[in-house]
Amino acid sequence: MSNTPHELADDFPEHAARIAELKQKDAHFDRMVTAYHDINRDVHRAETDVEPVSDEHMTSMRRRRMQLKDEIFAVLNK
Repeated sequence: MSNTPHELADDFPEHAARIAELKQKDAHFDRMVTAYHDINRDVHRAETDVEPVSDEHMTSMRRRRMQLKDEIFAVLNK
């Protein structure tokens, strides 16, 4: 089990400036990044047993986080 935070700036350092720019200019992108940070925080808290959850819920949260990250990455590579 991993408890690495998976912050977007750490995962996509080459896109840090573009992320900041799009968060300011694109409301949909900003909502995706906010949703990613929210679910990422929840996963991290569950992984570190701050807020334990069932295995099924953990899997669901991780899938949602991955989906959002894929969507964000797709926008960054347009």
